[in-house]
Formats: sequence, C-alpha cells, structure tokens
Amino acid sequence: MVHKSTKTYGNDRGFSCAFRQALAESHCNLIHGYSLGFRFEFEAFELDDKNWVYDFGNCGWIKQYLEDNFDHKIAVDKADPNLSDFVALEEKGLAKVIQMDGVGCEKFAEHVYNYISPIIDEDTGGRVRLSSVEVFEHGSNSAKLER
Repeated sequence: MVHKSTKTYGNDRGFSCAFRQALAESHCNLIHGYSLGFRFEFEAFELDDKNWVYDFGNCGWIKQYLEDNFDHKIAVDKADPNLSDFVALEEKGLAKVIQMDGVGCEKFAEHVYNYISPIIDEDTGGRVRLSSVEVFEHGSNSAKLER
C-alpha cells in the first residue's frame, strides 16, 4: 500500500507572481500575474514513527522557497527576447526578477518539483517521495507534474 498526504498553499495565501508567454499569439504575451497556489503530494510505503507520511510542520522551507521564487516576483523565461528590459527593471529597483528555463504553470510545477523532490528524498532517507506538484493560477487553471 502507498500512503499519501498533501500540503497546499492555496491561491488565497497566494504568491503574487507576474510573467508572460513571449511566444503566445494571445494576450498572454503581455505581462500578467496571479496569486499562485501550490499543492504538493507526498507518498510513502511506510509511515514514520508518528504515523505520518511527511511532517507538515517541516514544510517551512518549502514555503520559504516559494516566497523566494514566486512572491512579488516577475518570472521571466531566460529565452525571452526582452529579457534585458526585465533585468533593467530590477537594476532600477522596480522589480524582483527571477530568470527561469520557461515560465507558466507547467514550467513552474517542473521548477518546483526539481528543487523540492531531491531535498525530500534526502531528508527522509528515501522513505518519502514527492509524487506531484500542482500549480494554480486560479480556480479554473492549473498544471500538474507527476512523478
């Protein structure tokens, strides 16, 4: 049997993040933002000595990572043709810019998964796996990356 648990930082808590899809042929090529939400699913074949999959009280470092990378930030694709304009905004003290290999819910889920998963594995000696990360723009739009 596989035990699963989830930790959610909902859109109501949200991480205010702006971004754009430079290649979009719609209004998504303009800078826009959301109060992003994140849901993590953890899984384990065995519970710990407290009968938990993963200690929710130990998720502060995850919240900190999300704040550092998505809260009051502009996420910019490193391949954005206007990257230098975003960098100039940061240099002028007008924005906090995070450069990523791709932006949008799908890529945000991938970035977060790739950061969080190995730490969970190391912290639990391989007992717990991060099985998925879901990123919400709002109640209608989300993207999920599953292991």
